[in-house]
This record gives sequence, C-alpha cells and structure tokens, in this order.
Amino acid sequence: MQPDTRPAAQPPSPTATNPLLRAPRLARRMACWLYEGMLMFGVVFMAGYLHSALSQSRHALDNRHGLQLFLFIIFGIYFSWFWHKGQTLAMKTWHIRIVSRSGQPLTQGRALLRYVCSWLWFLPPLVLSLPFGLPVREILVLLSGWVVLWALASRLHPQGQFWHDALAGTCLVSAERPAPTLPTPRPSA
Repeated sequence: MQPDTRPAAQPPSPTATNPLLRAPRLARRMACWLYEGMLMFGVVFMAGYLHSALSQSRHALDNRHGLQLFLFIIFGIYFSWFWHKGQTLAMKTWHIRIVSRSGQPLTQGRALLRYVCSWLWFLPPLVLSLPFGLPVREILVLLSGWVVLWALASRLHPQGQFWHDALAGTCLVSAERPAPTLPTPRPSA
C-alpha cells in the first residue's frame, strides 16, 4: 500500500464559504463611489480653507504641494476613521458596509491599509501621464478610462470585490436595511 502523498486540503477561505460576504452589485458600489466623491467636496473645502489659513496662502497655487499632502492626510484620517466604524455617510445611504475577510469590523490599521490601496483608483494613470506632460483634458480621459477598467476588473474577483479590497483584506458587503418601525398605538382613555 502506497502512502498518501497528496497535499493536505486547505480550508476554504471565509469569503468562499460565506455568501454574506459577497460584494453588492457593481452599479450600487459605483453609485456609492460617486456619491462619496460629491460629499468629499465639503471635506476638500474645509481642509483647503484650514490649510490656507494656517499657511497664510494668498493665492490658490501658493504651496500647492503642501496642500496636496495636507489633503492626502485629511482624506486618510476621514476614510480610515469611518471605515473603522464600518461605513461612511455614502455607504450608509447605499446600505453598504465594510468588513474584514472574516466578517469582523476593520481595525484602524486595516482601514489605513485600504486607504493606501484605494489609491490604485487614481495613481496608475496619473503616474503614467507624468513623463508625457499631457494636458489636463487628456489626463481626465485617461483617468476615466482607468476607473472604468478598474471597476470592471472586480467582475474577475471570485466574490466580486474590488482588487484594492482583496489586497487590503477587506470586503464590501450589503448592510441590513433597518425594518420600518410602526408607531405604537396609544392606549385609549
């Protein structure tokens, strides 16, 4: 009798066995993404105002790189804080929640890692455009095309997650919608 030389079977990953960790539909996630972008205008406005007041900037292009770094840090704080809590305002609106691969809430470190990985939505086309000195219009076309490709690439993931979520060990899942509450009847006197 021959000894069994087959490798030991690996236990299935939590996302493969748990259908609750399947990503919401792509259209819903992208609608949430766009809504998040609109909400970020307020964050950018307040952070830009704070930066210009602190740096005593008199012109919009004064200390531009300092402002970009400041916004990068503010965005990191904003997203890692809300992702650690489970949802941003846009995610609450679209009933989407973020959890770890095991279905647990994110740690601050995991949320920060997701923030860094989420720059894959923008960084590749921006870095690619640098050596060519492309005009803004062409950069926007390149960026738009990349966003569409990056979003569609989630269809290749086994659970439909975005690839930056796979890299960060996070999952977007559908959040339970709260049941409507009916008013309690008043006792008649």
